[in-house]
Amino acid sequence: MVDNDPAVVTGIGVMLPNTTTVEQFWTNVSGGRSQVGALTRFEGLPVHAAAEITGFEHRAHLPTLADAHARKYSREVLITMSAVEQARRDAGLLQSDVDPRRLSVVLSSSRGPLSWWTAAIRGEDKGAFADKGAMFRGLPGCPASLSAIHTGAQGLVTTVSNACVGGHQAIGIALRELRAGASDAVLVGGHEFPILPEVAKCYLALGKGVLSGERDDPANAVRPYNSDREGFALGEGSVVLCLERRSHALRRGARVYATVLGHRSFNEADHPTTMDLTGKVTAGVISDVLDDAGRTAGEVDYFCSHGTATRYNDLAESRALRALYQDRSPGQLPPISSNKPIYGHTFGIAGIINVAATSLMLHHQRIAPTINLNSPDPECDHDHVAEGVREADLDLAVSLSFAFGSQTSVVALGAAA
Repeated sequence: MVDNDPAVVTGIGVMLPNTTTVEQFWTNVSGGRSQVGALTRFEGLPVHAAAEITGFEHRAHLPTLADAHARKYSREVLITMSAVEQARRDAGLLQSDVDPRRLSVVLSSSRGPLSWWTAAIRGEDKGAFADKGAMFRGLPGCPASLSAIHTGAQGLVTTVSNACVGGHQAIGIALRELRAGASDAVLVGGHEFPILPEVAKCYLALGKGVLSGERDDPANAVRPYNSDREGFALGEGSVVLCLERRSHALRRGARVYATVLGHRSFNEADHPTTMDLTGKVTAGVISDVLDDAGRTAGEVDYFCSHGTATRYNDLAESRALRALYQDRSPGQLPPISSNKPIYGHTFGIAGIINVAATSLMLHHQRIAPTINLNSPDPECDHDHVAEGVREADLDLAVSLSFAFGSQTSVVALGAAA
């Protein structure tokens, strides 16, 4: 069913490596400026590249947060609160613009405050349990709750934890809140801080080609669809969107980046660590979400891929496009690109980054490229935007997300009406 009052993206908050504004985010994504650098957090493993946030100072983003409170919060909480606040400011959403009971916060994180817990358990944080702030620092949902307190949001406040589809699913929850009329605006996003040896070991245990071992050129560590790809690099940060019903946004004169037309999340109930390699299941999910929006695959102008630079992911996405467009040659498929080479793999917020980037592409009418792609795998030979940013006439775009647990998720976005 077509939504006559769809959700729109009116604000974007980003706290990523070397990126603390929407303008920096767009410059890096559209300009192909990788923020993946040499790994500094740990050593002793065959992992040498990561997208790390360094030198973060919360006061520039949370000037009204009392130092007495900030001292009780972890780095993860402060970065997330900063992204939530920036999304609200970017949307121009004032307290007088929305009933606080109708303002919600929905976030995603695949592992929650793992960095704080590991430091506490190892004994590296001597004051971990020295005050009641330990409760704030140790709960996965506290970044959302503390952000809601700081923002004054009294609506639904919750956190989704579902690997790499969690960000998309948070958007799905936000859409249901808005469509049901339970909320007028939702600050939806996530936080992920996985640059830890324990996390790296999890992915190294899956075998070669999952976590990149690039040493000499970290910016070239992530090479989606390339014939010599090695896997992904770990990335961290927080990204948040402000979603509103279009009527609410227009009533207050808000700028609109893009329209969120629909979301579908599907569990294949199949192998837990691979994905649909026929392409047919994913193609079906894409068709379903487009049908929900009253659109068709033939109208799609661009796909923002999950693009992890792992063999299974790359093949799954390429085969899904071929299954969706069976009457087209590879060269006639819609353009596709991945932002994983820019910010690494951020798991619980990967889908949020995709939707934020796609919203800006629709807004600017330009497709951001997949960098580090110079020799496509013959099985992934279709229209990759790899030559640099591409001018385009964009009206309909699709964001793809896959996760362990046999899960696929799709978000359809349209240009601002």
